[in-house]
Amino acid sequence: MAGKLTVHDPRGYAPKVEANALAPSLDSLDGKSLYLVDGRFNGAGAFMEQLQGWLSEHMPGVSTRLIRWREPFEDDPEASEEIRQNADAAILGVGI
Repeated sequence: MAGKLTVHDPRGYAPKVEANALAPSLDSLDGKSLYLVDGRFNGAGAFMEQLQGWLSEHMPGVSTRLIRWREPFEDDPEASEEIRQNADAAILGVGI
């Protein structure tokens, strides 16, 4: 067997990642609208419901809205636009 072999690396090449700055923090949540986003991962929805209950009890000045992403690994343009238009802040639940 005197031939030449070509070997391919099955790991491929990692995509180039560019950093984005985080959104500026709010001084306070009081009087603000906070969206709790269920990213549809294991446990995220239940956690967001519990968080909404906690916020309602301990921070009644914060208006919360629970919203569920359509698919866990894809963008949800309608939900993203609703958050941009109506929320002062958002917490994304991506599971445990």
